[in-house]
Amino acid sequence: MATDISVPGTTAVAPVDAGIHSDTASLRTLVVAAGLGCSILFVIVGLWYELQMYADGSAFSYAVAVEDAWAFHWHNISGRLFVYLFSHVPAETYVRLTGDAHGGIVIYGFLFFAAPLLGLIATFAADRSNGRIIFRYACCSTACLCPLVFGFPTEMWVAHSIFWPALAASHYAREGMKGTALVFAMLLALVLTHGGALIFAVAILATLRLRGGRDPVFLRAVGAFFVVMAVWTLIKATLPPDDYFAVVLARAALHVFDLGILGDYLVLLLSGALASYVIGICLLRPFSPPNAHVYAALIVAGGLAFYWSSFDHAIHADSRYGLRTVLIVATPIFGTLAAAHAFSADGGVSFPFPRPAMRALAGGAAGRAVVGALALVMLVHAVETVKFVAVWSRYERAVRAQAMGASADPALGDPHFVSSQRIGADLNRLSWFSTTHFLSVLVAPNLAPAQLVVDPASNFFWVSCKTATANLVAHHAVPAESRRLIRKYSCLHR
Repeated sequence: MATDISVPGTTAVAPVDAGIHSDTASLRTLVVAAGLGCSILFVIVGLWYELQMYADGSAFSYAVAVEDAWAFHWHNISGRLFVYLFSHVPAETYVRLTGDAHGGIVIYGFLFFAAPLLGLIATFAADRSNGRIIFRYACCSTACLCPLVFGFPTEMWVAHSIFWPALAASHYAREGMKGTALVFAMLLALVLTHGGALIFAVAILATLRLRGGRDPVFLRAVGAFFVVMAVWTLIKATLPPDDYFAVVLARAALHVFDLGILGDYLVLLLSGALASYVIGICLLRPFSPPNAHVYAALIVAGGLAFYWSSFDHAIHADSRYGLRTVLIVATPIFGTLAAAHAFSADGGVSFPFPRPAMRALAGGAAGRAVVGALALVMLVHAVETVKFVAVWSRYERAVRAQAMGASADPALGDPHFVSSQRIGADLNRLSWFSTTHFLSVLVAPNLAPAQLVVDPASNFFWVSCKTATANLVAHHAVPAESRRLIRKYSCLHR
């Protein structure tokens, strides 16, 4: 007589559980690999293609090379002091000690591009949630959001990198003075990256409120936040911007939340790809439920390949600046989901609003769908980045050719000035009108251009005549003649 007792459904449940576990493991592996992989590639690609000199980065890189970053610009944005201390001061110190201007620019670029990787490492160390859930969400956010602005030196890049370890530390720092000091330091660094980071700090407090209004962890962060805001206010009041920059900064602040960014090329491309993917899953699920996401992703990827090879002529370049708005809005959403998911996994109260995301990360059909969606997002980011750096490289060479050439446009104010409009319109899509003259110095051999490439349409001028004159009379690694050309241009306009 058989002694085994057959339990109805046992044989069916085990394979299902195993499948869900496999889906969960695949999703977690992909998310972590995507986040870490992107953060490493940011450093490699950024430095290889000298993206630290793209757009405003030319002004920042030149300021490092002439050892005058604070006077050139950073005193005008004292509320972003952490970015200056983190990426500019070490680079400028290196130039001052060695006289190697190019090496200083590389160090500045390395530190700036390495911020997401350092942020993920810090998040991993600070996250003590069950399964390091916050770290996984940080990886997902890094992979999905950071490529939108990669290459443009927006301080929101650093703010995003600090947000995640600040979130993890605020929730899981140990009790006592050391834990409180860590939370204070992380929140202070966060708010001193960009005005938009104030939203990040408030979002962290909101996630801590999920623990309850009297929870010691919440009260600790609230106390630290009020001290941080006092320090931030003191810095802003003590170091106000110049009159010229005050107007510019106020105008720029009005465009941070510009709904027009929703019509950006890359936003539409990503939205269209993901919408097509969802429709594909819905249509294919009745025919092949386990593999619907695979077939849908392959079909959408094929469609994207056909579009890129046959119809695409766009470049995701200057809109990298505008898409910082997406980071400001989407990062707190990722963070709220991460904190709620972690709190539930740690045995806290389960909240209804993040359950769809939680179910997606828990495996099953939703988890498989997320795998395909993330793969498509990575594909779009990869192709658009390749297109961007390819055109940027050609644009750099074009600027170098103009800077070392013989053609000039004395009508622009000096016999050694040449118009950037001589460069073809296709390559000029990578130009940034207010920093082209800095770039022409940076790309010239030995930082010594024969002439300065200037944009006659520019209506914004970084450096005043007084500042440029003071920099000219000092001894710096950049040749005096290059600094004289920059001074001439500055004094003509400001």
